[in-house]
Amino acid sequence: MAYPKTHNPFADDDEEEPQPRSRVGFDDRQEQGMTEADRKQRYLKQEVMRTANSAVESSQRSLALIYESEKMGTETAEELMRQGEALKRTEKMVDNMDQDLKTSQKHINSIKSVWGGLVSYFKAKPETTKMPEEPVAYQASSKLQNALSHSKEHEDKYQASHPNLRKLDTGGFGATASVDKKSSSQNGYPANEHLRAAHQRLDNNLDEMSLGLSRLKNLGMGLQSEIEDQDASLDNLLGKVDKMDLKINKTNEQLKKL
Repeated sequence: MAYPKTHNPFADDDEEEPQPRSRVGFDDRQEQGMTEADRKQRYLKQEVMRTANSAVESSQRSLALIYESEKMGTETAEELMRQGEALKRTEKMVDNMDQDLKTSQKHINSIKSVWGGLVSYFKAKPETTKMPEEPVAYQASSKLQNALSHSKEHEDKYQASHPNLRKLDTGGFGATASVDKKSSSQNGYPANEHLRAAHQRLDNNLDEMSLGLSRLKNLGMGLQSEIEDQDASLDNLLGKVDKMDLKINKTNEQLKKL
């Protein structure tokens, strides 16, 4: 039996012939009839689109984190305002206790002196009880109030991005853009519909990120202003408490000597 020169007599006759290897990352059916330059251009377009979509997804995650930080800031501001109200009520209670101590001191002085008691009985005018003042609503710093009201207007955007930060609106990447091609080219957007939609979404996200960071800055400055005001109120309250403590000790010593 004659064999061709390239035939290996020791190889199995039923051995399968090697199949041609397909190019990874490309669809052979779509590449039929395409030149090497066309395949390279198609590959570059896919890479550009993949990069654009990755940038859009990254901007959406960053935007969701900004919304979450803003939500935490508004909750902190509300808690700080409640704390300010508690400080104001406490200071009012201390002021009332100080008035009671003054009244008690007058009674002690009248008891210590018989003549003083007689003089107080005949000459002293009946004390007029002061009507309790109506509590005034606590007013936080204007910076905090303005920043809080502005952030509250965008609270729905945080709700849209919670609880899964990745579940945001990604529509438009594969849809037909509603912007005219001529106007988009004049605005600097690419002519490709999918790529144009991705660029527009990225620009919108970057604009919203800039606004969100501005709101966060104002919220932080408002929190700082409110904390400084409450620190001053707390120092004033501690001073009143120290003075009242001295008055209470003095009154107790006088009562022991009676």
